[in-house]
Amino acid sequence: MAVPEIIPISYEPDYHTDTIGHWEGGQFLGSVVAAFPEGYTHTDDWRAHKRWYAVLHTFDAAGHHLDSRIEHTGTDDNYRAAVDAAQERLKQWLDTLPGLRFGDIAIRPFHHEVDDVLFGLVIETFEGNDHAELHPNNLGFYEPWDGLYDT
Repeated sequence: MAVPEIIPISYEPDYHTDTIGHWEGGQFLGSVVAAFPEGYTHTDDWRAHKRWYAVLHTFDAAGHHLDSRIEHTGTDDNYRAAVDAAQERLKQWLDTLPGLRFGDIAIRPFHHEVDDVLFGLVIETFEGNDHAELHPNNLGFYEPWDGLYDT
């Protein structure tokens, strides 16, 4: 089965997709996520290179990408402060979305880069099968395209 034009993503409270849903302007996908910059090679000071981000992508009702708000909040060498700051920023952004309601979404692939980090839903091939990968969250969506994902 080919990758569909619009990829369903299931809402799972208290898990990876607990900050997705709909608002008056369409759909949203939020997360707090850590990532290394493209091309990073492991070093002893890896915590200083692992960056934490607050992320909020918005989409229209048909799943087209509208905008991405991405803010670097710190590195893993100050883990608790970086994560707390990212969670607070995401909460602030979500609070500004009129008519916000959490739930399943269906979006089209998109690509956005910040700080040499890929943020987006990208079509990739793994073990001969096409799938959609949410970056940098490392969530893979596969057939039967029911919104469930692998981590």
